[in-house]
Amino acid sequence: MPAEPFVPAIAGRSAPERKRPPFAAAFVAIPVRTRLVRQGDDLAEVVAGAVRGIARPADVIAVSETAVAIAQSRTIAAETIRPSRLAYALARRAGALATVNQPESMQLVIDAVGVPRVVLAALAHVVGRLAGRRGAFYRVLGEAISAIDGYTGTLPPFERTIVLGPADPERVACELAARAGAPVAVVDANDLSGAKVLGASPGVRRERVAAALRENPHGNGDEQTPLVVLAWRGAGPSPLLEQAA
Repeated sequence: MPAEPFVPAIAGRSAPERKRPPFAAAFVAIPVRTRLVRQGDDLAEVVAGAVRGIARPADVIAVSETAVAIAQSRTIAAETIRPSRLAYALARRAGALATVNQPESMQLVIDAVGVPRVVLAALAHVVGRLAGRRGAFYRVLGEAISAIDGYTGTLPPFERTIVLGPADPERVACELAARAGAPVAVVDANDLSGAKVLGASPGVRRERVAAALRENPHGNGDEQTPLVVLAWRGAGPSPLLEQAA
Protein backbone atom coordinates (compact mmCIF):
# COMPACT_ATOMS: atom_id res chain seq x y z
CA MET A 1 0.00 0.00 0.00
CA PRO A 2 1.48 3.43 -0.82
CA ALA A 3 2.37 5.54 2.22
CA GLU A 4 1.74 8.97 0.71
CA PRO A 5 -1.63 10.76 1.10
CA PHE A 6 -3.96 10.40 -1.84
CA VAL A 7 -6.65 12.44 -3.57
CA PRO A 8 -9.53 10.41 -5.00
CA ALA A 9 -11.65 11.35 -7.94
CA ILE A 10 -14.74 13.27 -6.84
CA ALA A 11 -18.01 12.84 -8.67
CA GLY A 12 -18.29 15.83 -10.97
CA ARG A 13 -14.70 16.99 -10.38
CA SER A 14 -11.25 15.94 -11.48
CA ALA A 15 -8.39 15.78 -8.98
CA PRO A 16 -4.93 16.93 -10.05
CA GLU A 17 -3.29 13.97 -11.75
CA ARG A 18 0.07 14.59 -10.14
CA LYS A 19 -1.43 14.02 -6.66
CA ARG A 20 -3.21 10.78 -7.46
CA PRO A 21 -1.64 7.38 -6.71
CA PRO A 22 -2.09 4.38 -9.03
CA PHE A 23 -5.24 3.06 -7.32
CA ALA A 24 -7.14 6.40 -7.23
CA ALA A 25 -8.90 5.70 -10.53
CA ALA A 26 -10.90 2.97 -8.77
CA PHE A 27 -11.88 5.25 -5.89
CA VAL A 28 -14.60 7.93 -5.97
CA ALA A 29 -16.10 10.37 -3.46
CA ILE A 30 -19.89 10.50 -3.89
CA PRO A 31 -21.72 13.43 -2.24
CA VAL A 32 -25.12 12.18 -1.01
CA ARG A 33 -28.11 14.50 -0.71
CA THR A 34 -30.32 14.23 2.38
CA ARG A 35 -33.38 15.97 3.63
CA LEU A 36 -32.73 18.93 5.91
CA VAL A 37 -31.31 17.68 9.20
CA ARG A 38 -33.08 19.26 12.17
CA GLN A 39 -32.62 19.33 15.92
CA GLY A 40 -33.62 16.07 17.58
CA ASP A 41 -33.53 14.03 14.37
CA ASP A 42 -32.61 10.35 14.43
CA LEU A 43 -29.46 10.90 12.40
CA ALA A 44 -28.79 7.17 12.09
CA GLU A 45 -32.11 6.79 10.30
CA VAL A 46 -31.35 9.74 8.01
CA VAL A 47 -27.90 8.41 7.12
CA ALA A 48 -28.97 4.80 6.62
CA GLY A 49 -31.85 5.83 4.36
CA ALA A 50 -29.74 8.24 2.31
CA VAL A 51 -26.89 5.81 1.55
CA ARG A 52 -29.05 2.74 0.95
CA GLY A 53 -28.08 1.31 -2.43
CA ILE A 54 -24.98 3.52 -2.58
CA ALA A 55 -22.63 2.54 0.25
CA ARG A 56 -21.09 -0.92 0.46
CA PRO A 57 -19.37 -2.57 3.44
CA ALA A 58 -15.93 -1.76 1.95
CA ASP A 59 -16.76 1.95 1.64
CA VAL A 60 -16.50 4.71 4.26
CA ILE A 61 -19.39 7.10 4.90
CA ALA A 62 -18.07 10.55 5.84
CA VAL A 63 -20.65 12.49 7.87
CA SER A 64 -20.36 16.24 8.35
CA GLU A 65 -19.86 17.31 11.96
CA THR A 66 -22.42 20.08 11.37
CA ALA A 67 -25.19 17.57 10.67
CA VAL A 68 -24.26 15.61 13.80
CA ALA A 69 -24.22 18.71 15.99
CA ILE A 70 -27.56 19.99 14.67
CA ALA A 71 -29.22 16.62 15.31
CA GLN A 72 -27.80 16.80 18.85
CA SER A 73 -29.31 20.31 19.27
CA ARG A 74 -25.83 21.76 19.82
CA THR A 75 -26.80 25.12 18.34
CA ILE A 76 -27.09 28.69 19.61
CA ALA A 77 -29.18 31.46 18.05
CA ALA A 78 -26.91 34.41 17.26
CA GLU A 79 -29.52 36.83 18.63
CA THR A 80 -29.02 35.44 22.15
CA ILE A 81 -25.33 36.43 22.24
CA ARG A 82 -24.14 39.91 23.21
CA PRO A 83 -20.65 40.43 21.72
CA SER A 84 -18.09 42.54 23.56
CA ARG A 85 -16.02 45.30 21.99
CA LEU A 86 -13.11 42.87 21.80
CA ALA A 87 -15.27 40.38 19.88
CA TYR A 88 -16.30 43.06 17.39
CA ALA A 89 -12.71 44.23 16.93
CA LEU A 90 -11.28 40.76 16.35
CA ALA A 91 -14.13 39.57 14.11
CA ARG A 92 -13.60 42.55 11.81
CA ARG A 93 -10.01 41.43 11.29
CA ALA A 94 -10.82 37.77 10.65
CA GLY A 95 -10.74 36.46 7.09
CA ALA A 96 -13.93 36.31 5.06
CA LEU A 97 -14.04 32.49 5.28
CA ALA A 98 -13.03 32.25 8.95
CA THR A 99 -15.47 30.53 11.29
CA VAL A 100 -15.16 33.43 13.77
CA ASN A 101 -15.63 36.36 11.41
CA GLN A 102 -18.93 37.13 13.14
CA PRO A 103 -18.70 38.86 16.54
CA GLU A 104 -21.18 36.39 18.06
CA SER A 105 -18.94 33.43 17.15
CA MET A 106 -15.88 35.26 18.44
CA GLN A 107 -17.67 35.99 21.71
CA LEU A 108 -18.31 32.28 22.23
CA VAL A 109 -14.56 31.68 21.89
CA ILE A 110 -13.82 34.46 24.38
CA ASP A 111 -16.34 33.00 26.82
CA ALA A 112 -14.79 29.53 26.41
CA VAL A 113 -11.11 30.39 26.95
CA GLY A 114 -11.09 33.85 28.54
CA VAL A 115 -9.92 37.29 27.44
CA PRO A 116 -6.19 36.80 28.27
CA ARG A 117 -5.80 33.75 26.02
CA VAL A 118 -7.67 35.39 23.15
CA VAL A 119 -5.50 38.53 23.45
CA LEU A 120 -2.41 36.31 23.50
CA ALA A 121 -3.63 34.58 20.34
CA ALA A 122 -4.22 37.96 18.67
CA LEU A 123 -0.70 39.11 19.54
CA ALA A 124 0.74 35.83 18.25
CA HIS A 125 -1.17 36.44 15.01
CA VAL A 126 0.35 39.91 14.61
CA VAL A 127 3.88 38.66 15.30
CA GLY A 128 3.38 35.74 12.95
CA ARG A 129 2.18 37.95 10.10
CA LEU A 130 5.19 40.23 10.55
CA ALA A 131 7.38 37.13 10.22
CA GLY A 132 5.46 35.95 7.15
CA ARG A 133 3.59 33.15 8.94
CA ARG A 134 -0.16 32.64 9.02
CA GLY A 135 -2.54 30.80 11.32
CA ALA A 136 -1.04 31.63 14.74
CA PHE A 137 -4.41 32.77 16.09
CA TYR A 138 -5.93 29.38 15.34
CA ARG A 139 -2.93 27.42 16.59
CA VAL A 140 -3.02 29.14 19.99
CA LEU A 141 -6.76 28.67 20.47
CA GLY A 142 -7.03 25.24 18.85
CA GLU A 143 -10.24 23.38 19.71
CA ALA A 144 -11.88 26.54 21.04
CA ILE A 145 -12.26 27.71 17.44
CA SER A 146 -12.52 24.42 15.58
CA ALA A 147 -15.55 23.49 17.72
CA ILE A 148 -17.57 26.44 16.38
CA ASP A 149 -19.13 26.91 12.96
CA GLY A 150 -20.10 30.47 12.05
CA TYR A 151 -23.54 31.18 10.67
CA THR A 152 -22.67 32.87 7.40
CA GLY A 153 -23.93 30.91 4.38
CA THR A 154 -25.76 28.24 6.39
CA LEU A 155 -28.94 26.82 4.86
CA PRO A 156 -32.22 28.26 6.28
CA PRO A 157 -33.56 28.03 8.92
CA PHE A 158 -30.04 28.00 10.37
CA GLU A 159 -28.70 31.14 8.66
CA ARG A 160 -28.50 32.94 12.03
CA THR A 161 -27.53 29.89 14.06
CA ILE A 162 -24.08 29.11 15.43
CA VAL A 163 -23.34 25.39 15.42
CA LEU A 164 -21.03 23.96 18.08
CA GLY A 165 -18.89 20.88 17.72
CA PRO A 166 -20.61 17.48 18.04
CA ALA A 167 -20.69 15.63 21.34
CA ASP A 168 -18.90 12.27 21.50
CA PRO A 169 -18.25 11.87 17.74
CA GLU A 170 -16.58 8.50 18.36
CA ARG A 171 -19.79 7.01 19.76
CA VAL A 172 -21.88 8.66 17.06
CA ALA A 173 -19.71 7.18 14.30
CA CYS A 174 -20.12 3.69 15.75
CA GLU A 175 -23.91 4.06 16.05
CA LEU A 176 -24.24 5.37 12.49
CA ALA A 177 -22.05 2.55 11.13
CA ALA A 178 -24.18 -0.10 12.85
CA ARG A 179 -27.35 1.26 11.21
CA ALA A 180 -25.86 2.04 7.78
CA GLY A 181 -23.96 -1.23 7.34
CA ALA A 182 -20.67 0.48 6.42
CA PRO A 183 -17.83 2.18 8.32
CA VAL A 184 -18.43 5.82 9.28
CA ALA A 185 -16.20 8.83 9.99
CA VAL A 186 -17.49 12.07 11.50
CA VAL A 187 -15.47 14.80 9.83
CA ASP A 188 -14.79 18.52 9.99
CA ALA A 189 -14.13 19.45 6.36
CA ASN A 190 -13.74 22.98 5.03
CA ASP A 191 -12.16 24.87 2.17
CA LEU A 192 -9.50 26.49 4.35
CA SER A 193 -7.79 23.70 6.26
CA GLY A 194 -8.98 20.55 4.52
CA ALA A 195 -10.50 17.79 6.62
CA LYS A 196 -10.11 16.39 10.12
CA VAL A 197 -11.65 13.15 11.38
CA LEU A 198 -13.28 13.80 14.76
CA GLY A 199 -14.51 10.26 15.33
CA ALA A 200 -14.67 6.98 13.43
CA SER A 201 -16.00 3.46 13.70
CA PRO A 202 -13.44 0.66 14.22
CA GLY A 203 -11.11 -0.09 11.32
CA VAL A 204 -11.24 3.30 9.61
CA ARG A 205 -7.82 4.70 8.63
CA ARG A 206 -8.40 8.27 9.72
CA GLU A 207 -5.44 9.93 8.06
CA ARG A 208 -6.43 8.49 4.69
CA VAL A 209 -10.05 9.53 5.07
CA ALA A 210 -8.88 13.07 5.85
CA ALA A 211 -6.66 13.04 2.75
CA ALA A 212 -9.53 11.74 0.63
CA LEU A 213 -11.67 14.69 1.71
CA ARG A 214 -9.11 17.44 1.21
CA GLU A 215 -11.17 18.93 -1.65
CA ASN A 216 -14.18 19.15 0.71
CA PRO A 217 -16.93 17.49 -1.34
CA HIS A 218 -19.41 18.03 1.53
CA GLY A 219 -22.12 20.66 1.14
CA ASN A 220 -24.05 21.90 4.19
CA GLY A 221 -25.69 24.74 2.27
CA ASP A 222 -28.03 24.59 -0.71
CA GLU A 223 -26.32 21.39 -1.86
CA GLN A 224 -27.71 19.53 1.18
CA THR A 225 -25.01 16.90 0.89
CA PRO A 226 -23.69 16.44 4.44
CA LEU A 227 -22.76 12.84 3.58
CA VAL A 228 -19.99 11.66 1.28
CA VAL A 229 -19.56 8.00 0.44
CA LEU A 230 -15.88 7.26 -0.11
CA ALA A 231 -16.44 4.35 -2.46
CA TRP A 232 -13.76 1.80 -3.25
CA ARG A 233 -14.40 0.03 -6.54
CA GLY A 234 -10.95 -1.45 -7.12
CA ALA A 235 -9.63 -4.97 -6.77
CA GLY A 236 -8.52 -6.06 -3.32
CA PRO A 237 -9.11 -4.40 0.05
CA SER A 238 -9.95 -0.70 0.45
CA PRO A 239 -6.99 1.54 1.34
CA LEU A 240 -9.26 3.44 3.74
CA LEU A 241 -9.77 0.45 6.04
CA GLU A 242 -7.40 -1.48 8.26
CA GLN A 243 -7.07 -5.08 7.25
CA ALA A 244 -7.29 -7.97 9.67
CA ALA A 245 -3.99 -9.72 10.34
